[in-house]
Amino acid sequence: MSKRVVIIGGGAAGFFTAITAAELNPELEIIIIEKSKNVLQKVKISGGGRCNVTHACFDPKELCEFYPRGKKELLGPFHQFMTGDTMEWFENRGIDLKIESDNRVFPVSNSSQTIIDCFMEASENAGVKLHLNQHVTSISKLKDQYKITTKTDEYTADILVVAAGSSPKFWSLLSVQLNHSIIPPVPSLFTFKINDNRIREIPGVSVANASVSIVNSAFESSGPLLITHWGISGPAVLKLSAFAARHLAEKDYQYNVLVNWLSQTPYIILEQLKRIKTKVSKKQVFLKSPFPEIPKRLWENLVLASEIERDQRWADLSNIQLDNLTNQLTNSIFNANGKTTFKEEFVTAGGVDLKEINFKRFESKKHKNLFFAGEVLDIDAVTGGFNFQNAWTGGYIVGKTIAENAL
Repeated sequence: MSKRVVIIGGGAAGFFTAITAAELNPELEIIIIEKSKNVLQKVKISGGGRCNVTHACFDPKELCEFYPRGKKELLGPFHQFMTGDTMEWFENRGIDLKIESDNRVFPVSNSSQTIIDCFMEASENAGVKLHLNQHVTSISKLKDQYKITTKTDEYTADILVVAAGSSPKFWSLLSVQLNHSIIPPVPSLFTFKINDNRIREIPGVSVANASVSIVNSAFESSGPLLITHWGISGPAVLKLSAFAARHLAEKDYQYNVLVNWLSQTPYIILEQLKRIKTKVSKKQVFLKSPFPEIPKRLWENLVLASEIERDQRWADLSNIQLDNLTNQLTNSIFNANGKTTFKEEFVTAGGVDLKEINFKRFESKKHKNLFFAGEVLDIDAVTGGFNFQNAWTGGYIVGKTIAENAL
């Protein structure tokens, strides 16, 4: 008699688990139950609808550095199924992939539907059953099985896989009914809400390599920074928000942000400004940025914030004004008051406590034949395909473990 595997969640991790297990062990009966009428919704919207399937980082230790939560736990799993394995998995199924300049990996089609179609075809060919509109209301442990009750049906499972994503309601169910500890969820991957004259009227302006940090903390990041209608965003800010997620939540999103627009020390920039003052002494400071990295509109605002007049020449700058300008370029302090969701790619820090998971198998330490994969765990990453890689790796290891143990 074949064993029944029930997978809760029709997202990236759920499908990858199902396909892996079914292909490695066709004798298994595998059912995905999904609460909504649609599956793979995060896959659909990822990367602006192009689906950022993974990241071209091929060293497990280096890859782990992109995970604020899960860094230590994922090192071993990444040695089992890595980014290169993900790319090979898709390419073996006829999906051509490309690596873009920022190392994000997309299908050549530039359409997430390509990935969705791949999953749907592979799961159907492997005999995976898909049950939609199944909102789970309870999970109970029988002697050697699990009973899953939805609003309309009941399922019994020899093996249960939870891939329900970052759902506080479902986490509560896991806590109450399966006695798993839940790390309280807080937002991750968000932009900083800032209302400041220096950036208020210049949305769309970007700086290629700024350094950003949270004042009076050890949290810092660097990379492209984008000024928006609401404040600041871009890879540098999103990465910082992910690593500082819990710290900022504890501060109720009232915090100061330090921006070094040039990612250089104040001393170096001050010396450069002194040389510029001598070289172009008769030119007006306001009219042109001497730093290619600083766009014109941002430069103008930083000059005015340095208490330099619009018509003032370089030769007429006082030492205090040079110090002020250096400070604005390398040590701009902004008061952040709140956060703004980054597009549709909302990520939550929190979930099932990682101490309660055996990461050689992604299996619960509390209950035999109970597995977890994807964002239901307290694992999250910065933007760039890393959250999907966690889903693929976890799904592969769970599927392989189930297939081998059920033989």
